Amino acid sequence: MEPTPYRADILIVDDKPDNLRLLSTMLGDRGYDVRKAINGKMALASACAEAPDLILLDIRMPEMDGFEVCEALKANETTRDVPVIFLSALDDALDKVKAFSVGGSDYITKPFQCEEVLIRVHNQLRLGQFTQSLEREVKQRTAELSRALKELQQAQVQLVQSEKMSTLGQLVAGIAHEINNPLGFISGNLDYAKEYTGNLLEHLTLYQEAFPEPGEKIEENAEEIELEYLSEDLPKLIESMSLGIDRIRQISVSLRTFSRADNAAKVSVDIHEGIDSAVMILTHRLKANNPRPAIEIVKDYGDIPPVECYPGPLNQVFMNILANSIDAIEEQCRDRTPEDMKRWPPRVEIRTAIADNDSVIVRFKDNGPGIPDDIRDRIFDYLFTTKEAGKGTGLGLAISYQIVVEKHGGKLTCASEPGRGTEFIVELPTTASRN
Repeated sequence: MEPTPYRADILIVDDKPDNLRLLSTMLGDRGYDVRKAINGKMALASACAEAPDLILLDIRMPEMDGFEVCEALKANETTRDVPVIFLSALDDALDKVKAFSVGGSDYITKPFQCEEVLIRVHNQLRLGQFTQSLEREVKQRTAELSRALKELQQAQVQLVQSEKMSTLGQLVAGIAHEINNPLGFISGNLDYAKEYTGNLLEHLTLYQEAFPEPGEKIEENAEEIELEYLSEDLPKLIESMSLGIDRIRQISVSLRTFSRADNAAKVSVDIHEGIDSAVMILTHRLKANNPRPAIEIVKDYGDIPPVECYPGPLNQVFMNILANSIDAIEEQCRDRTPEDMKRWPPRVEIRTAIADNDSVIVRFKDNGPGIPDDIRDRIFDYLFTTKEAGKGTGLGLAISYQIVVEKHGGKLTCASEPGRGTEFIVELPTTASRN
């Protein structure tokens, strides 16, 4: 028999001193470290204090027999994997069956045959070594596969995010460009229209002063077209058109800000502009939508420095978070009465501040339904979504996490309780890590 490759620690449990002496001498002479216990309670205390490599356990003992001891060992996390060889003076088949059923690894009958004991002990120790080695290899392979899976998922998220941003950026930039051409034409001509209208109304006033009695036909026409009202309303109408043009211009600027394509290198930007652009683009979703009232956006911007970042992807993070808040509020409003919504009008608060470590903090807090604990722990997982099929991809927050944490060296966390709303916290270093 080949020697054991290490000094194994063996616990012998037997209420007969002669058996303890015989086995301890036999195993000690072979180089094993031996511990002894004369009853089940002592055995459990010794094994739990420091788990041995192997236990030789007598079946017939007072107070607590070997089967009970083995069951207790297998129920304890510290000792459940320690192999147990049962010892019995009875060569009873039922005893053997029960020994294996309670977790025993082998069975030796008394009187002991020295070579048999040594071989069985040696085999169990080698088997234990092999099992531990196999478990380590399995854990190592599992860890390697987990890392490979995570890297694959990250690559997929990056690919999806890159393609999405590229397509969205091109689309939005194209729309903004197409809007700008007619917008410039209309805006330029509207200035002239305002000037020409003022001149014509002034000229009309001079005619009215010079010819206070224009004749019946002209008076009838003036009454028919409501000349007095027209003269008062036309400047207001042109002014409202100017305000509409300004609104379109703001949308165009927001689209260009949101779809910034300067992602090859980080640039220093005012992230308030990115947040405003995301809010502007989502304005249509903030409006009242029966039975939900309009969602109020409360901005509390602090005095923060510019942030060195990739503006396009970061704007996508702001948009994803805001869109999730709107989705949650809309889901909640389906179950609320009009009276409830009057007492708790839907709201999203956006706050920015500088942290103690000079990083910039952006907080998005809604008064929606909140997120249960078991779901909150998974919201940044790849492909995880609680939305109905066709309404959620499980990519929005996963992409946002990757953009903030991996692309910018920041932090993205979520604080939420059911019934207490949800707050997403984006923390960005003012000078982002180089990626």
